[in-house]
Amino acid sequence: MNLTEQQHPIAPAQLAVTPFQRAAWAVLAYNVLVVLWGALVRATGSGAGCGGHWPDCNGSVVPDLHTTATIIEYTHRLMSGLSILAVGGMWLWSRRVFPRGHRARWWAGLAAVLLAIEALLGAGLVLFDYVAHNASIGRAFYLAAHLANTELLLAALTMTAWIATRSQTLSRAAVPGTVQAALPLTVALSMTGALAALGDALFPAASFAAGLAQEFAPAAHLLQRLRLSHPLVAVPVGFFLLYAASSAVRARPSKAMKRMAAAVALLSLAQLAAGALNVALAAPVWMQIVHLLLANLLWIALVLLAANAAAIEERV
Repeated sequence: MNLTEQQHPIAPAQLAVTPFQRAAWAVLAYNVLVVLWGALVRATGSGAGCGGHWPDCNGSVVPDLHTTATIIEYTHRLMSGLSILAVGGMWLWSRRVFPRGHRARWWAGLAAVLLAIEALLGAGLVLFDYVAHNASIGRAFYLAAHLANTELLLAALTMTAWIATRSQTLSRAAVPGTVQAALPLTVALSMTGALAALGDALFPAASFAAGLAQEFAPAAHLLQRLRLSHPLVAVPVGFFLLYAASSAVRARPSKAMKRMAAAVALLSLAQLAAGALNVALAAPVWMQIVHLLLANLLWIALVLLAANAAAIEERV
């Protein structure tokens, strides 16, 4: 990006920046909601609510909503379709608001690509029959990959909204190494969370003790044993995020960095507490959704922490 491209949006495009920024944050919030509803589909075993049909539902564009599973799955498909329109519209809007080479256009375009991949992965869940009571290892790794793409999508949407009204030059070298390491670690943690959530959905336990007995039983399914991986990874990664947040503030003690570091720290602690409660309660559906919501908010806060660290000029 040259100097002319950096300064251009401040003049003629400035009037359109504020509504675009608000819309970009709204699109991000909506996609978090879509992610949570997708988790509800998995947690309730409603993935087969539309049968093996895609993109239609039970062979119809507007199906007979006679079961709860169909209502939940069909609602998720409608929400996903609206998400495609919203993200695609945001990308087209960014091309009108910002000049060629502006990072907002790049991030919006990346979000559109990642959402297309997300839609294909969602279709694959149905077409490969990775739904309902399918306990195959293929489904487990497929869901983990799906979750990783979701995290990248939320990151791209976050960056689109954040950079819409920023004029700083971004430098990866300005981001502390701890923060750079925290990003892939958090994605890996989320992938183990996807495996644990699948295990909870397929092999529910009446209590914490019953779940523990399942996991250590000689004939335990691999997905039951993999449930243990998430809390074992979550504790050290959670404390590393606290360290990364504090090191970021030490490296650059600006107001923006302090705010985002505080958000990362608070959400990390809240997530650890929610995870412990989720395990203690034997993973009820409502707690799984709360746990995932906190995970998404923590991820967004971490991306914003990295973005603020990468901004090598402060805007006045």
